[in-house]
Amino acid sequence: MSEVRNCAIDAPEACDVLVVGGGPAGSTVATLLARAGWSVTMLEKAAHPRFHIGESLLPMNMPILERLGVLEKVREIGVLKRGADFPVEGGRYNVFHFDHALRGSSDFAFQVKREEFDQILFEHAREAGVDARENTKVGKVEFGDDGRPVRVHATGPDGAYSLRPKLLVDATGRDTLLGGALKLKKRNDRHQSAAVFSHYRGVSRREGPDAGNITVYRHAHGWMWFIPLREDVMSIGAVCSPEYLKERGGDSEAFLMRTILSVPEAAERMAGAERVAPVHATGNYAYECTRMHGPGWLMVGDAYAFVDPMFSSGVFLAMHSAEQGAKAVDAALREPAREASIFKALQKEFDTGIDEFKWFIYRFTSPTMKHLFANPRDVIGVERAVVSMLAGDVFDARPVVWRLRIFRLIYSLTALSMVRTAVRNWFARRRQARMGFEGDTLQGAP
Repeated sequence: MSEVRNCAIDAPEACDVLVVGGGPAGSTVATLLARAGWSVTMLEKAAHPRFHIGESLLPMNMPILERLGVLEKVREIGVLKRGADFPVEGGRYNVFHFDHALRGSSDFAFQVKREEFDQILFEHAREAGVDARENTKVGKVEFGDDGRPVRVHATGPDGAYSLRPKLLVDATGRDTLLGGALKLKKRNDRHQSAAVFSHYRGVSRREGPDAGNITVYRHAHGWMWFIPLREDVMSIGAVCSPEYLKERGGDSEAFLMRTILSVPEAAERMAGAERVAPVHATGNYAYECTRMHGPGWLMVGDAYAFVDPMFSSGVFLAMHSAEQGAKAVDAALREPAREASIFKALQKEFDTGIDEFKWFIYRFTSPTMKHLFANPRDVIGVERAVVSMLAGDVFDARPVVWRLRIFRLIYSLTALSMVRTAVRNWFARRRQARMGFEGDTLQGAP
């Protein structure tokens, strides 16, 4: 960009909507609002392509990608994902295929390298008319007496400047721009975990049509993901309890490998594998903000809440909240008097859906859930409802949700049959949830 922008003391640039953050949530909400005819500026702190974790999409992502008009572009860079497999005793594993879902959602998804996926969405937003700027960091948001953002200060390649949007959308992900500034961000009191992860080449894959499936392993202190990517790359990460993570010391690579090798079947798949990327560690893997919106502003995606990505829900939740957020922002700009009620309805819908994921995440490593996932039974469609949840079909999904309530009842009855083990696990889970992490950063290890 050759034009020198106004400095911070000059009149701020005006726009209808300012989106801060150029990941999947930001690019989605920006594209849809630009299509609706609004002037949209999007600021991304980095430059695409850039590394990011969260490579597994859900089937419910597919209709969103189609509505955005990028499904075929994503297909070109993606690994076809037909389901998710969960290993059980004896080296076996159960596959939950998406074509067994209760309702007629897409029967596939993709595994993607996020640097490629995010770049496609960002460039697509620019093609839709969004003023999309990279290497631009937002430093401060000024609010008026009515609580509305009146000036947003940014620094880009050409220096500092400011903007005055009618509405501000926070899509900054784990940076939580507004959640931090307004002190709305809080850790999840019911679930604390952290992740250590990297990319490997030469890891064996499932055979046939299941070659692109994600594998979710349990280990003694949490769970692990194996996500097959293009060019024989496998994304592997271990999500761990705070107590176990303290054993990491300064050697994240050895810690990750030790955790992988603790699971015999995972160790077999690693024979001959080599690491091809740095090892990263991130803490405080679960948080949420006390509210999603305020006068003149809205959070979408991880900027509002982040849940343990056990079921690969991260990108879907980001893009779903962004798509619904775009509708809400469009409606609020057309009827400003209804802004608060429109945003309130959006938060209620989103909170209801994300709670379905949370219930399973909190209990996934319990002996009870391990038993139920190892012995699936499709009583009145309950197993297919669980597959629907794994596909992301939890919003406006009454036929799915009431069957998930039946699953909760089955879970409770099963827990009673193994009451000593279940109670012991419950206390252990509560103790881990009370423990905290000292850092919240993405760190690379040599």
